[in-house]
Amino acid sequence: MTKKIFIIGIICLFIDQVSKSLIDIYFTVGESYKLIDNFLYISSYYNTGVAWGLLDNMRYIIIIISIMAIIVLYRYMFCFKKNIRTIVSFGLLLGGILGNLLDRIILGYVRDFIDVLIFSYDFPVFNFADIFICIGIFLLIISIIKGDDKHETNNGK
Repeated sequence: MTKKIFIIGIICLFIDQVSKSLIDIYFTVGESYKLIDNFLYISSYYNTGVAWGLLDNMRYIIIIISIMAIIVLYRYMFCFKKNIRTIVSFGLLLGGILGNLLDRIILGYVRDFIDVLIFSYDFPVFNFADIFICIGIFLLIISIIKGDDKHETNNGK
């Protein structure tokens, strides 16, 4: 189970980092390109906090929280039944957390570029790592509701 989770995590990390690098190559910070008018834009932004401006300029605290999240994630991946939902969930979470953590450690900020307007509300700009984290959390909640969080007798081996 662990190997599959790490493979999914590495694939997600790769997608996230390549997409951010492409935005860095083709866009300047603050530049925006309309994909779907009044709905979807590609906009290059640097985020020194987390969503909605929380923990802005608190880089080291966010790094510590991210590392703690990875440790907790690793600990709990062995407490769930082995099935495709839990494997994908933990893989997405791992890749997403690592993607944004890598940006914070190396650059000091996270590169965001997906800009969505929802009924005239300009949702905070995000990236693929954020998408992976949200889908991973959603799948994990479903797993818990379905009872996949029951401890296995073989310690996840």
